[in-house]
Amino acid sequence: MSKALFQIVFAALVSFSATAQTFPERPINLVVPYSAGGSTDVVMRVLADIAGKHLGQRMIVENRAGAGGTLGPAWMANQKPDGHTLAQMPITVFRYPHMTKTAFDPLTDFTWIIHLTGYTFGVVVRADAPWKTWKEFLAFAKANPGKVTYSTPGNGTSLHITMEEIARREGITWTQVPYKGYAEAGQALLGGHVMATADSTGWAEMVDAGRMRLLVTWGPTRTKRWPNAPTLKDLGYDIVQNSPFGIAGPKNMDPRTVRILHDAFKRAMEDPEFQKILDRYDQDLAYLNSEDYAKFVRKLYEEEGVVIKRMGLKL
Repeated sequence: MSKALFQIVFAALVSFSATAQTFPERPINLVVPYSAGGSTDVVMRVLADIAGKHLGQRMIVENRAGAGGTLGPAWMANQKPDGHTLAQMPITVFRYPHMTKTAFDPLTDFTWIIHLTGYTFGVVVRADAPWKTWKEFLAFAKANPGKVTYSTPGNGTSLHITMEEIARREGITWTQVPYKGYAEAGQALLGGHVMATADSTGWAEMVDAGRMRLLVTWGPTRTKRWPNAPTLKDLGYDIVQNSPFGIAGPKNMDPRTVRILHDAFKRAMEDPEFQKILDRYDQDLAYLNSEDYAKFVRKLYEEEGVVIKRMGLKL
């Protein structure tokens, strides 16, 4: 190796090492692919605040809602892989490529950092609605084909797919009205623009305040907060849905940067304040490290493909 070439290589290595040692050099943007005010946004803001303290830099939440939660990750995938732009990764990232052409490949375009948790999903109606139970709601839908409307965070989301799977099994027809997130969907329900909302627990305070009625939840067991609300399994459906999610960055991130971010997020997950906000939305910790998360998403991508093919869903 010539002296000039050696100097170039040495300078590059020194620069690379210095970058890794000084990371993060500025505030980090954490993209939340849903609108502000919903359960995902609230949970991620608490996590970002705690993780930022461990990193010594602010972590700023940036809401980029749309396309069923894939708009934000798709934008993030095209940013510099320096660790300063990350995104929460919803299950639709692994589902949409089976339904339509996407601007990203979930298996090659992201660096998987840490898996966090999943949701508690449920269906709510207004407190003054005539249906007191899920059975009554279904009976009305069967007697009035096409008249029941329900809101979700978007086409192809777990909420949309599960509601349509229920309709298929029950032989009913109802109409989905997609919104960018719970903030809009919840207002649509309260305003009488839709008859029900299928979403994560952004509706919790409204249910507890008596303004909405919870008909059913979708977890493996009943929730501690609403033990009187049956699960789909309680009602005879072999369906459990919680849409697990984590955090990723653009592809080709420096492994040392990934490790720094992973460690900060893991410490944030273990913080009592984060556990408190998870309890508020009835979410459970589901930690996976970077390597295990990468394996998990490959399996999830394959499983989602099977579901989409069976249901024949397209966007």
